[in-house]
Amino acid sequence: MSLAQQIATELNIHSRQVEATIKLLDEGASVPFIARYRKEATGALDDTQLRDLTQRLGYLRELEQRRQTILQSIAEQGKLTDPLRASIEQADTKVRLEDLYLPFKPKRRTKAQIAREAGLEPLAQALLAGTANEPVTAANAFINPAADINTPTDALEGARMILLELFGEQADLVAQLRRWLWQHGVLQVRVIKSKANEHSKFRDYYSHDEALRQAPSHRALAVFRGQAEGELRVKVTLADSDTDQPYQLISKAMRLPAGRDANALWLSETARQCWDKKLHKQLETELLKQLRDSAEAEAIKVFARNLKDLLLAAPAGQKVTMGLDPGLRTGVKVAVVDATGKLIDHTTLFPHAPQKRWDEALNTLAKLAQRHHVELISIGNGTASRETEQLVNELKKRHPQLTLTSLMVSEAGASVYSASALAAAEFPDLDVAFRGAVSIARRLQDPLAELVKIEPKAIGVGQYQHDVDQKALGDSLAFVIEDCVNHVGVDLNTASVELLTQIAGLNATTAKNIVAFRDEHGRFAERRQLLKVPRLGNKAFEQCAAFLRIAGGTQPLDNSAVHPESYPLVDQMAASLKLSSHEIIGNQAQIQRLSAEQFMSDFGSYTVRDVIAELEKPGRDPRPEFRTATFQEGVETINDLHEGMQLEGVVTNVTNFGAFLDIGVHQDGLVHISQLADRFIKDPHDVVKAGDIVSVRVVEVDQPRRRIALSMKTEAAGGSVSAPPKPAPKQTKPRQQNSLAAGLKAAGFKLK
Repeated sequence: MSLAQQIATELNIHSRQVEATIKLLDEGASVPFIARYRKEATGALDDTQLRDLTQRLGYLRELEQRRQTILQSIAEQGKLTDPLRASIEQADTKVRLEDLYLPFKPKRRTKAQIAREAGLEPLAQALLAGTANEPVTAANAFINPAADINTPTDALEGARMILLELFGEQADLVAQLRRWLWQHGVLQVRVIKSKANEHSKFRDYYSHDEALRQAPSHRALAVFRGQAEGELRVKVTLADSDTDQPYQLISKAMRLPAGRDANALWLSETARQCWDKKLHKQLETELLKQLRDSAEAEAIKVFARNLKDLLLAAPAGQKVTMGLDPGLRTGVKVAVVDATGKLIDHTTLFPHAPQKRWDEALNTLAKLAQRHHVELISIGNGTASRETEQLVNELKKRHPQLTLTSLMVSEAGASVYSASALAAAEFPDLDVAFRGAVSIARRLQDPLAELVKIEPKAIGVGQYQHDVDQKALGDSLAFVIEDCVNHVGVDLNTASVELLTQIAGLNATTAKNIVAFRDEHGRFAERRQLLKVPRLGNKAFEQCAAFLRIAGGTQPLDNSAVHPESYPLVDQMAASLKLSSHEIIGNQAQIQRLSAEQFMSDFGSYTVRDVIAELEKPGRDPRPEFRTATFQEGVETINDLHEGMQLEGVVTNVTNFGAFLDIGVHQDGLVHISQLADRFIKDPHDVVKAGDIVSVRVVEVDQPRRRIALSMKTEAAGGSVSAPPKPAPKQTKPRQQNSLAAGLKAAGFKLK
């Protein structure tokens, strides 16, 4: 089976699609470009399928490279037989390859090797074949004081070492035992008694057993974290009914006699020691790693999905925004940015203790808002955020004519950006604290454009992000950012270097060259000017052009997702309607008169339909509309909650076991998967995503462990207990949080 056929079978697609994709990838095409502009070649594989294909292709190519290395190594030893070559060539996983290679792998001097050097190989083979006399009698002939074999017991122990190594290097046997242990193994977790703590976050796992193969990713990562912190002990054990099965599997595979004579009993004990002293521990280590790898892969997938929701959260849009970075002693840093995110004013306020210059701060904010026509105020959720929120609320009450909208957003990652070389280059003379205020303002205007400047892991995208493989996590999040940026597209004349770097076909060098060219020559008037940018050739232009938009340029199609290679198609469509290409853009009445089939002889069906869809709504932002949600006033800490209380919340993180919600109390609550809907739910992502605004009821409040259980079920379906009377609400304006702020909370943010 060819590489393409194997991948096609695994992904349930046609081999022609795989072959075409591999060809495009090898030619340097990016996944976003292939997904959007090479649908004819790939049969419209989407970006998720293409990522899976790319990942599998990489694995199989590494597998093949390792296969050739192993074949060469064994051949050089003069031990490569035809059956062994066939087995190696048929191996379909790296684990299987390494099992086959193990007997031939260079190793340190083992006890088995020492025993062979002492001349005990014939004894071991005679005992295994059943041709030896009674073991002790047979061993007498192999006493060799010069090799430190002084007694029959020494000789038999050496022979056993040889057989233990032999049994443990049988690839088929090891693979069988690995599969069996995965199916029957029990994940046993126990507390280390000296570390027991009734308020520990790991308390639920102090005496925990479950089927190894059924352990969900979140529990697996939790117990591994507890193990890493020295509080839990993790093993793979067997149920009492299964403890003899591994010995029987070894005996059957090695064709050991089943009798009660001395030789059979000696071999039976050898099989037991092979499992107890060698293979059980070896396979336990492998399978715990397999469980961890599987759990990490699932966690990374969840992180990536939450990051995608975060990056594609609704932007507030091009509005003059004031960013407030709260502080007490050091004051509140204020930065005003214009509609394009350019810093136009900044100052420091001292409304809180110890200075308490409250009225002065209000007057300054009012003057800034009036002078610059501020529409939005973005408040960071760090220290003194609640006090600063009160300041802004009073500003809105005193000056209703300013029509200000204030929102609390996450500061996560803002300090990382502030201290970065990027921020220093953009604002060399600006204090670090003010740079943070700029970031807080900009991430409200356009989260995607601002958050690409920050290392994804610094933003925080979920639980256990520091526990998983950091390279795998980084690669996955990088793919998400690339896909999101290209999905939305960027303004060629305003995009930062960081944003441009994520565009298909560009890299850090070409992105910097684009900005330098723009600074030197002014705005780009058309996409074709990109070919004048140093080191940006035809291939890069093909990849990037359609993801870069130019508003108000000489070619209206440059402000759409139509690829320049399809401009002739638009000309044909316009000509068929007796219009110019400029007149057809956005003209839905005329576009509806088009017959897609008449253009498919020159262009593919996917291309024709995509172009028509884009012409109807050129340059449309695919992100959701900006919305706000209201938190209940007077409910500000976990102490304000009681069972049965009904609240509005914002989904911050979606996991495989439920969804976390911000309900305005500085501690996210959990809606378990069983409480997400009145019907059965297999995947929480089918019901909610990060940033959604939902109604919930409080089911349970565990203050010592700071856990809040919530429900989205209707009361009739048992979603919550009966609600006690609610306290009378305070006569103050409700606090608001928008869906963008919710998006910024995705996967673990603690917005306030």
